Amino acid sequence: MKEEKQCPQCGNTLSGRSDKRFCSNQCRAQAHNANRQQNEGEQLMLRINALLRRNRTILRQASPQGKTTTYRQVLEMAGFDFRHFTHLYRTKSGNTYHFCYDYGYLLLPEAGKVLIVNWQPYMDNRSQPFP
Repeated sequence: MKEEKQCPQCGNTLSGRSDKRFCSNQCRAQAHNANRQQNEGEQLMLRINALLRRNRTILRQASPQGKTTTYRQVLEMAGFDFRHFTHLYRTKSGNTYHFCYDYGYLLLPEAGKVLIVNWQPYMDNRSQPFP
């Protein structure tokens, strides 16, 4: 008599293919997520991605028209973290924009001001990855 296999996530009896490991997509996803949470490197990546998404959301909300000047303190009060960004864009004049995906900012020389911009197609060939 054949021994019945059980789902390692919930314990239900498996039916169907002989190489089936989980009883449902939900159990498979739960097991995968549990394994990811145990991995310290994965946790770090998830935290950083959450910070980057939050930074992008704050820039998008602060600049709905695509180009806005605001104060650094306003962004910080909203939870913006200036230490996290996805890439840099350097202009011919030497200005360096820090981008969070498709929204970027330039720290202006004026006391505490920040220029927020949207990514433009002409920027593609001069993008610098995060060092």
